Amino acid sequence: MSQAMKKRVLLAAPRGYCAGVDRAVVTVEKALDLYGAPVYVRKQIVHNKHVVATLEARGAIFVEETDEVPEGKIVVFSAHGVSPTVHQEAAARNLKTIDATCPLVTKVHHEARRFASDDYDILLVGHEGHEEVDGTAGEAPNNIQLVDGIESIKDIKVRDENKVVWLSQTTLSVDETLATVAELRKKFPNLMDPPSDDICYATQNRQVAIKEIAPLADLVLVVGSTNSSNSVRLVEVSLEYGAKAAYLIDYAAEAKDEWLDGVNTIGVSSGASVPEILVRDLLDWLAARGFGDVETITATEEHLLFSLPPELRKELKLAGK
Repeated sequence: MSQAMKKRVLLAAPRGYCAGVDRAVVTVEKALDLYGAPVYVRKQIVHNKHVVATLEARGAIFVEETDEVPEGKIVVFSAHGVSPTVHQEAAARNLKTIDATCPLVTKVHHEARRFASDDYDILLVGHEGHEEVDGTAGEAPNNIQLVDGIESIKDIKVRDENKVVWLSQTTLSVDETLATVAELRKKFPNLMDPPSDDICYATQNRQVAIKEIAPLADLVLVVGSTNSSNSVRLVEVSLEYGAKAAYLIDYAAEAKDEWLDGVNTIGVSSGASVPEILVRDLLDWLAARGFGDVETITATEEHLLFSLPPELRKELKLAGK
């Protein structure tokens, strides 16, 4: 059989869990170990159905808002971050809070507060309604305007065109963000860049890997949930960079045999909140259909680790755990 016709899988690396997701999931697991069930979690700890279901089985209770947590109980804030208002609501209900906000999101919050204190207009590139955007915007609601796509730029007005800065949601497409910023700069030539890139290293690395694979792939399968922004972006980037078809699935069982018709090369990746077991399940599903030849395409190595939230670390130490 010629190489061109050989059935193969190109497996993206890096893929799956990033340091912020790993920290957030372990935070809930350790809180359950330390305090016992139930431990309340505001919003999904990370945007993945499997992770949420697994933690629920251990005794985590996921709520939408802080007022759903009984007074005096423990609540974990998700990796996407919360606004100061949420912290105030938790304090008012005498809740014991553990903040699992990704440190890279916390960095954007610091930037928002700093630029607001200098009275800049802050243009936040992101998707309306996403939890991370809500949390960041809440840090400086009087100074922040959301820029959700290039179409929204025409409606943006600022007080002083010499005091405008952009920030971004950490899980966007790198290309889409740069295109939006380029358009913003046409309207506001003195637009200031953030002190460092806001788009998270893991989001960028997963997109770089899929960009290498997409032009070679008849089909790309991304494991991830539909409410996971970075997972959705991987599908979009796959199609933009030449994949003939691309789908987002939570589980291998959602893949369809008809997707494989006429397909020889399949790209596989996973969003930053996806445990590796789900990717392995998909590789097994593909192997059973003749796609057992797996080649890993490595874009970069990741070594970043984040320590657990300090309030949890302290109590684990006191408990000798």
